[in-house]
Amino acid sequence: MENILVIGIAGGSGSGKTTLMNNIVARYGENITVLSHDNYYKRHDELTYEERCLLNYDEPAALETDLMARQLDQLRRGQPIDCPVYDFTVHNRSNETVRIEPRKVIIVEGILIFENKPLRDLMDIRIFVDTDADIRLCRRVKRDVNKRGRSLESVLTQYQQTVKPMHEKYVEPSKAHAHIIVPEGGKNLVALDMILGRITRHLEGTE
Repeated sequence: MENILVIGIAGGSGSGKTTLMNNIVARYGENITVLSHDNYYKRHDELTYEERCLLNYDEPAALETDLMARQLDQLRRGQPIDCPVYDFTVHNRSNETVRIEPRKVIIVEGILIFENKPLRDLMDIRIFVDTDADIRLCRRVKRDVNKRGRSLESVLTQYQQTVKPMHEKYVEPSKAHAHIIVPEGGKNLVALDMILGRITRHLEGTE
């Protein structure tokens, strides 16, 4: 497969990356492959659940980004991959993998995808979703409590101890590597229209 467009979507936790990505996928469906950085959290079978709960999941060392970069490169060259699967309810990588096929557009998403140079160099377009910290915290609480089985206390403790300081240390500075900065994510209809137009031109071969 030739002429694959790779779009990176980064931003803080709860910034609206998923909303933006879902709007793109809803428009182009079968032409889109999604690769999430979250699935590349490292395996920690040697630790108990309680010990895994105490790990810092918001720093680059928590992720196997070199594997993600290798697999993204495979997809760019038209080769399918077996993507790891991460289980947030037990804070560990699953034994399962998911076969992902290359398509004309690949979306790579995650809070730290621009922090890693080899990974970001594989992206043709880098989009940073920029959202107020209070809004991001509210969204993270709703997601982790409702979808990941977390307690409110654990979510807030993690935010104060690792999420906020790691955002300031790694995520926010990585915004400098973005080609496009989108305030309010998928709710920014002007930015969304521009992005959809770029993808349409790519798919139609008119860019």
